[in-house]
Amino acid sequence: MFYRRVLMAGVIFLGMAGLSEIAAASGYEEAAVSDGGTITGKVTLNGSVPEPRVFPVVQYPFGVFCKKVSDGHGMIRLEEFNVSPDGGMQDTIVAVQQVKKGKPFPHIKEELVAVDCMFHPADVPVNEQFTVNEEGKLHHAHPLVMVLENHQPISVVNKDPIVHNGQFFQNEKGNIILNFPLPVSSEPRGGILNFEPGKRISQMICGIHEFMQSWGFVVDNPYYAKTKRDGLFAIDRLPPGTYEVTAWHPHLKPIEQEVTVPANGSVAINFEFDSSRVVRPEYERQEKFRIGPEAHPHEHLEECEAPYCK
Repeated sequence: MFYRRVLMAGVIFLGMAGLSEIAAASGYEEAAVSDGGTITGKVTLNGSVPEPRVFPVVQYPFGVFCKKVSDGHGMIRLEEFNVSPDGGMQDTIVAVQQVKKGKPFPHIKEELVAVDCMFHPADVPVNEQFTVNEEGKLHHAHPLVMVLENHQPISVVNKDPIVHNGQFFQNEKGNIILNFPLPVSSEPRGGILNFEPGKRISQMICGIHEFMQSWGFVVDNPYYAKTKRDGLFAIDRLPPGTYEVTAWHPHLKPIEQEVTVPANGSVAINFEFDSSRVVRPEYERQEKFRIGPEAHPHEHLEECEAPYCK
């Protein structure tokens, strides 16, 4: 028993030492900011708004349950570009790079729930997770993008009566860094997100239902913002100096700008994305449907190949 206690104490010590090394490696120090400045601006998308990606419900397990979030015609449409009439683009992460000291940086620990075959932030009330359109269909406001911090936990509670699966991909390398089952349970499931140094982009997806997906951008300081439908953003209490600012949205190459932040002042910068440069990963492109959107779920496809036709 004595040796077991010594061993456990050693494990705990090493674990704490490891966490200390992680904290030190982040290189960020909290300090008072008495003369901080503010960055304001707007993110816009120029050109036509890309069409939603379409997922036929019949391709996925428990489709009868998941069809409640469909368009009423057997399709789930993943809207990844929400743009206002004047071009303002929602769900863009704007982050200031290489800030080593400044305002407090609370750890980012994402807590999600799976509801109606969609992931939602756990702190969003149920009545705000979706809206009902004129046809009486649910439109879910799930998080298209999330802000993440390296070496921090993420958890999901599956509130659906069906099984899901959580997978996190480190997209710049294409490998899975976290995989966990989501059985029907009131207990949270998840793990620690450990990205390789310098990697910032990730994707969360259900291994059973491909349309359940969100993207993530990794930050290492508190100077970031996520745009809403108007595309506007503001980042305050930034120590005076010159910085690189990155704007990122899924399927678009990040844009970087240099900006000088004055003491006790503000500076405005805007980011313009071009919709003609939208690139989706090869495995996510849907140039041709495996089952066409015009197909009736209870009829065979015309001109299908043997032995699948009757």
